[in-house]
Amino acid sequence: MNERVRQYWNTHIHDLDISTSAPGSAEFFRDLDQYHFEKLHHLLDLIHFDEWKDKEVLDVGCGAGVEVVRFARAGAHVTGVDIAESAITLARQNLEQQGLGARLLVADGEHLPCPNEAFDLVFAHGVVQYTGDDSRMVAEIHRVLRPGGLAVFQGYNRVSWLNVLSKLMKTPLEHEDAPQLKRYSASEFRALLRPFDTVDLVFERFPVKSRLHKGWKGLAFNTLFVGTFNALPRAWVRRYGWHLLAFCRKERA
Repeated sequence: MNERVRQYWNTHIHDLDISTSAPGSAEFFRDLDQYHFEKLHHLLDLIHFDEWKDKEVLDVGCGAGVEVVRFARAGAHVTGVDIAESAITLARQNLEQQGLGARLLVADGEHLPCPNEAFDLVFAHGVVQYTGDDSRMVAEIHRVLRPGGLAVFQGYNRVSWLNVLSKLMKTPLEHEDAPQLKRYSASEFRALLRPFDTVDLVFERFPVKSRLHKGWKGLAFNTLFVGTFNALPRAWVRRYGWHLLAFCRKERA
């Protein structure tokens, strides 16, 4: 399974089409960073990059290195791993463009080439839902996390506005053709993360205007749906966020 996953992500790097600039250029990485934190603006409130200065940070499924750059700029000692060699190539170029350094490895998150209890933070945003054996990846992340450390996971919420809208509008989600794509209920996601001592679950990723969807569907989404959804009291819709963000603590070896 994971060989198919590797082959897919080597040619389907996330958000690659968002920029009209040449991949690997300074303009390309600037566009990627802007779009990433425009779409995922909640991350800047939930992940305080500056808090990890001088700490050991592992980014699993690092892609083109958007968060690797943020952690490195904040002074963390960063290791980024991705199953796709093409992603690591881009992440390396991203760091070079920023004049930053990090350790980058082509590696499967189910078999991390890292010693036990090596990291203060493991950041695994948007990766467990795409791997062949999500439980094994969670166990590996638990293994490499130090006691007292924090692991951050993001998975997709099956009971979400975006999942329902996709089915109603017959519009496929990004990477719906991936070899593996899981969606979790909140209880299923908690069960997956049971190796950790505490799990705090946050529902996020509510509708924002999209640059990817075109035509009448894109117009309807951006002009009608986004405004209407976000006008509703957040207490009514909070549990239907597309992203399940889990903040997990490992208290003991």
